[in-house]
Amino acid sequence: MARRKNALEVVHPDKGGAPARQNRVNFFELAYQRIEDLLVNCELKPGRALTVQELQHLTGFGRTPVHAAVNRFAADTLIIIHPRHGLQIAPIDLARERLLLALRRDMERFVIRLAAERASLSHRNQALHIERVLRERHDTLSIDDFNKLDRRIDALILEAAGEPFLAHTLRPLHTIYRRIGYIFHQHLPGHTDLAGTINAHLAILHAVANRRLESAVAASDALIDFMDQMFEAMESGIDPGLLDCSIEPLPGT
Repeated sequence: MARRKNALEVVHPDKGGAPARQNRVNFFELAYQRIEDLLVNCELKPGRALTVQELQHLTGFGRTPVHAAVNRFAADTLIIIHPRHGLQIAPIDLARERLLLALRRDMERFVIRLAAERASLSHRNQALHIERVLRERHDTLSIDDFNKLDRRIDALILEAAGEPFLAHTLRPLHTIYRRIGYIFHQHLPGHTDLAGTINAHLAILHAVANRRLESAVAASDALIDFMDQMFEAMESGIDPGLLDCSIEPLPGT
């Protein structure tokens, strides 16, 4: 009888089963966010070949959460899995990513209108708080710090919209364009000023916080227009090696 009781205790949901599962989920999300950071700031350079073990070392997470995160990034077309030959960070194809910007424009219009319409008092309060931080740090914000705030803004807009499907669809697009913004501001000469992108996000936050639907959509369009201008500058002025590190540099560069 004692043996039977012990067996039942092992699988009792109150005896650690749920927390263990919750921990696995948390580790996966943390590993995903850490790899996303490495992708966005190009510590994981586009075109780089590496292994799951190297990713484990870089992130500090074990094989299971890293493997799960890699599978998601592969589905998002940001990491290429070569069976028996390791991984590759997908090279950046500017023509493709500029084409996808049209898709993001339509999706962002939908989600931001929904967020402005559905935003709760808590969502609006958070939007006002982030807006205030952006205004206070407008002239001193680094690209890394801005990207951290940008991730929070994206999460807030999606949460306010209240439609989980949108998060799965927009998440990879947000990562793709966050990385484009990083390269634009960090590596393109003469474009270190973040004022344009900060002002575009300020307009979005202000419109959502005040539930101004048409203003929110207009602000979203303005942000996408700003991103489109980034591509114009990058197509002629960016070092191809920043888009694919496997490209051999020209002699003397």
